[in-house]
Amino acid sequence: MTEHDPLLKYREQHKHRLNYMPWLYWSLKPKNRVWAEAWQKDYQAYLMEMETVEIGENCFISPLAHIFAEPGRKIIIGDNTFIAADCTLHGPLDIGSEVAINHHSILDGGRVGIKIHDQVRIAAYCHLYAFDHGMDLAQPIYQQPVRSQGIEIERDVWLGAHVGVKDGIKIGAHAVVGMHSMVTKDIESRAIVAGNPARLIRYRD
Repeated sequence: MTEHDPLLKYREQHKHRLNYMPWLYWSLKPKNRVWAEAWQKDYQAYLMEMETVEIGENCFISPLAHIFAEPGRKIIIGDNTFIAADCTLHGPLDIGSEVAINHHSILDGGRVGIKIHDQVRIAAYCHLYAFDHGMDLAQPIYQQPVRSQGIEIERDVWLGAHVGVKDGIKIGAHAVVGMHSMVTKDIESRAIVAGNPARLIRYRD
């Protein structure tokens, strides 16, 4: 194919669509799956060569995502997981299988790291920061000591769009966090929470 070939233009647009809607990767027609798998294989090999990253089987990672895992800040990505465009991931991160991280989300593991269990869904524009610092008036904010306690999100949790999660938080299995919520305290299993700060609405069962 030449650069003026309509099929090449279509393929580039198809890649663009997959970058922002990665769940479509698993429903591609066989003729498109061939080039898409080759595209992902090449990019994931490059990523694992350049960064301290382990990637499972049958994953989709957008080349438009920003993934940084220097030595000591390893990122592990489980099978059948996707990471969409314009995400920023900074290790240490331990991401399970069948996890969805949608576009423009930020996950920064701080020193201790973020653990995401299987089947977690993270909607667009979520921010998870596993570090914080002091606010003592005796010195400027940027000179305050930094702490890191880590974040854990258990199995089958859904974070709605624009959710924030602060350092030191654990979200129990099967919980749901509503859009635009800020999670400042641990969330029980099966709880539905929303608000800033996030408060209990009800339980799923």
